[in-house]
Amino acid sequence: MAGVQLAEVGKAYGAVTVIERLSLDIPAGEFAVFLGPSGCGKSTLLRMIAGLETVDSGEIRIGERRVDHLPPGARGVAMVFQHYALYPHLSVRENMAFGLRNIRVPAPEIASRIAAAAASLEIEALLERKPGQLSGGQCQRVAIARAIVKQPELFLLDEPLSNLDAALRVRTRLELAQLHRRLGATMIFVTHDQVEAMTLADRIVVLNSGGIEQVGTPMEIYLRPRTQFVAAFVGSPRINLLPVAVKAGVSGAAKVRLGDGTIIDTAIPFERLPQGPMTLGLRAETVCVTAGEDAAIHGIVEIVERLGERTLVHTLLSDGSRLVAEDAGVSSVRAGDRIGLTIDAAAAHLFDAAGLGHHRAEMR
Repeated sequence: MAGVQLAEVGKAYGAVTVIERLSLDIPAGEFAVFLGPSGCGKSTLLRMIAGLETVDSGEIRIGERRVDHLPPGARGVAMVFQHYALYPHLSVRENMAFGLRNIRVPAPEIASRIAAAAASLEIEALLERKPGQLSGGQCQRVAIARAIVKQPELFLLDEPLSNLDAALRVRTRLELAQLHRRLGATMIFVTHDQVEAMTLADRIVVLNSGGIEQVGTPMEIYLRPRTQFVAAFVGSPRINLLPVAVKAGVSGAAKVRLGDGTIIDTAIPFERLPQGPMTLGLRAETVCVTAGEDAAIHGIVEIVERLGERTLVHTLLSDGSRLVAEDAGVSSVRAGDRIGLTIDAAAAHLFDAAGLGHHRAEMR
């Protein structure tokens, strides 16, 4: 296995810049996930690492080797595509063996590798079938197994779960996590699905408009988003974002005033905040439905989403702003109710005019 280093990598198509001077270090053995919206450059970046796209500037290293000048077959990588790219006229066994035969791996070694990969993904019973006889999930397992038999230094996976139904996506996601633990290999996984990113990644690389917004562990990304874009993109439901006026509180933390006049004492150091307009960020789980007229905020319920383990309550405040709150799974709240809300102010975020995030002091 090998790590990956990108140094000032750039890519443009004519006048359109897709990747701009991007640098990133992925340690050996890490499961890294490139996360971002469509068009942010994540698949292009993966294809540049694989050698399927040329690099206009910068360097790419896999392990100790510089590879940006090498053809794909010489880079020591295996790629799993969104569309399985299996040869329809070949059996599963033949699909898995095809690349190994091309590089003249001895037949006994090919058979051994196929048997081991098939066992790890539980596809032994499928080896003599052809792709047309397989389900979508089975085809994706075969594509992953075909990558495993190459014993690459690096696995590259380009949205490999996007064509699967919901239940199969969950199962295959767990299988990928288990596979990474067994192999200890370096993996880079591209997705626009935050659930896949949060559940699979050792570290998430959040991309936007061809650049990196933030790199961190899943919970670093969720709890301390570097920018308002990251806060809004990661998390379901979407984080509540409300314009606020900010001033210093008695404890040195920022005090904010919502549009309806509600005052909230945050745990964010006021002295670290720049001057200018601010936006308050509140995750739904930090805004809870409460009984009684003494709640911090009151509003009218517009929509109730009953999700089983929790209930999401979409609330209209008196100034016309909206807030998504969380209630228990078994909730009596109905659309049209007037409800009270309490806020865990210590978990609040502030975003300045440049979109940069400000959070409570880190716990030591």
